[in-house]
Amino acid sequence: MRVLIVEDEARTRGLLERGLREAMFHVEGVGDATTAESRALAGGFDAILLDVMLPDHDGFTLCRRLRTRGIDTPIVLLTGRNGVSDRVHGLNAGADDYVAKPFVFEELVARLRAVMRRGRTHHLDTSLSFGPIQVDEQTRRTTVDGKPVFLSNTEFRLLQYLLAHAGTPVTREELGLHVWDGEDESRSNVIDVYISYLRKRLGAAGSLIRTVRGLGYTIGEESPPRG
Repeated sequence: MRVLIVEDEARTRGLLERGLREAMFHVEGVGDATTAESRALAGGFDAILLDVMLPDHDGFTLCRRLRTRGIDTPIVLLTGRNGVSDRVHGLNAGADDYVAKPFVFEELVARLRAVMRRGRTHHLDTSLSFGPIQVDEQTRRTTVDGKPVFLSNTEFRLLQYLLAHAGTPVTREELGLHVWDGEDESRSNVIDVYISYLRKRLGAAGSLIRTVRGLGYTIGEESPPRG
């Protein structure tokens, strides 16, 4: 079983490499996202152990890039950030599991074996839809009533997140975290501007994107109750 270890801290990377070799894994270690992406695209790995804090791109971004480019290798995120929002962010980016530092090495090995047993990730097999709107998450193709709609990367991610939570209001803070990678856009008008862009792109179907006063936005046939 081959594991790609992506960890910028040389000492930690060395410890992981030695420990996993002793556990009978074949391992390759790299220290940055750019090299990791190149190696992952080359294929041949049964799992990727991915640190969130990297010098060139964060692990969330790399994970999302790999899924967008069709890489279905199971990914386990490794991070010192253990908040619920970080775990949710990682799973929404396409990770299969999430291990917080400091960790017990035996648990890390068990989680790696578990994602390998489950096989290739199903993140690439999903599509999202609501009413006439349909999104293919693998090809990033968006259609309305079967007709293609061309979206920018940010518009696509915004629509993707709204569709994934269709019928449920999402807050501006959630959109800032998951669409803008944690940048503090919740108090600016950037989210409102992109919602406006997205509504226009979707034509008549744009009316399905509804404002939830004092909270955020949702996709639904009817405005959610306000309380």
